[in-house]
Amino acid sequence: MLKLENVSKHWGNFTISNVSFTCKREEYFVIMGPTGAGKTLLLQLIAGIDHPDEGRIFIDDVDVTDLPSEKREIGYVPQNYALFPHFNVYENIAYGLKAKKLGYSEIDKKVKDLTQQLNIDHLLNRYPATLSGGEQQRVAIARALIIKPKLLLLDEPLGALDLKTREELRDYLRLVNRKFKVPVVHVTHDLTEALALADRLAIMFNGRILQIDTPEKVLSHPSNPVIPKLTGVYNIFRGKATPKNGLSLVKIDNLTLWVVGKYSGEVIVTVRPESILVSNSPIFSSGRNTLEGILENIENKGLVYAVIVNILGKKFTAYITKASLEELKLKPKSRVFLTFKASEVHVIER
Repeated sequence: MLKLENVSKHWGNFTISNVSFTCKREEYFVIMGPTGAGKTLLLQLIAGIDHPDEGRIFIDDVDVTDLPSEKREIGYVPQNYALFPHFNVYENIAYGLKAKKLGYSEIDKKVKDLTQQLNIDHLLNRYPATLSGGEQQRVAIARALIIKPKLLLLDEPLGALDLKTREELRDYLRLVNRKFKVPVVHVTHDLTEALALADRLAIMFNGRILQIDTPEKVLSHPSNPVIPKLTGVYNIFRGKATPKNGLSLVKIDNLTLWVVGKYSGEVIVTVRPESILVSNSPIFSSGRNTLEGILENIENKGLVYAVIVNILGKKFTAYITKASLEELKLKPKSRVFLTFKASEVHVIER
């Protein structure tokens, strides 16, 4: 449906470099990265608001690289929604149809049909200044959908909303994607948002796409050592791997980890915090890796607590629930044990 081939753009001291990916029909494709990664600029290149210095952009196998934005049949919702303040909701949504010079009766029918489907028909006579953030977002999406776009582009659509509204809008965006069968390219810096929505997830950093895969594979099998940091894996270590007994041992200074697979030489290993079991004494389990260390700190992360443990000079982070924290009676400077399976250690070959 959408295809980018080696798209590059120089913008002052920043460069988007050789970005290539496809977004399939009806797919919800999320591009995640930190502020300054180039996500908004990339969307603007796709939308035709800006033009790449190199590379090509295709929609339905048609090269649109040199087409103006109004001829690309793309619905674009910017971060600030860009609703016209002097137009009411009806007029905002109808704007794209008026630009196509459709008749009044046809415009009226399309606007009322769409707003009923999106459950915002009760807002038609309201003005943007009187709408909540969530209502403005829904109106902006309706305005983008009214032209029946081949592709919907969403730039940080939930960033300015409170937690409850963000959760509601996530479900709403997924519904829009499925109900209208429109492919979506959605950019965000929020991992929870990305995991809740993405069919496939692209990680963007410093103007480059580092990895594209299902969210599960990006988290469990990152292809670049930067990705674990961007996705919340705190346990990242460099070591030397040696095959042994069908598995491999990775020596990280004074400690050793078992990993699945046969590896030799310099590697980077990662372990997700939620994959680690915390205990006051060694436990018998299928986890091949049991490490003893000193608890340095406990941090409240909202739904879980992060337990930071120093093991032979290396700091490991594990997540536990409040109930587990109270049951174990954990306190800083206490001795604890961390246990995790060899299969939970991901290896990135250097």
